[in-house]
Amino acid sequence: MARHKIFDMSYASIHPHYVAKVERKGHTVAELLQVIEWLTGYDEAGLQAAIDDERSLEAFFAQAPAMNPHAELITGVICGIRVEEIEDPLMRKIRWLDKLVDELARGKRMASILRTP
Repeated sequence: MARHKIFDMSYASIHPHYVAKVERKGHTVAELLQVIEWLTGYDEAGLQAAIDDERSLEAFFAQAPAMNPHAELITGVICGIRVEEIEDPLMRKIRWLDKLVDELARGKRMASILRTP
């Protein structure tokens, strides 16, 4: 299977879009950071380092301090595809993050976004 171009995109190029999306819908960067930290384990300093060194999405997820073990509970549709049916592990992680940002922007309660079993 061909390698997806998104894997080589820098997280730094995507992060401003996440910020703009949540702020446009009346949410804060702090809430966005909370969602990212829940999924990846990156704290604010770690996330800033990932932005500063322009690491690829592949490296961003590979170097994530602690992927949340409950991330498998993230289900639903993003870009017309059910996230739980995505076979490629890296693409699934990317879409998990997209899904969480979408839920935050839509105003879903934080307790629901940060899934617990």
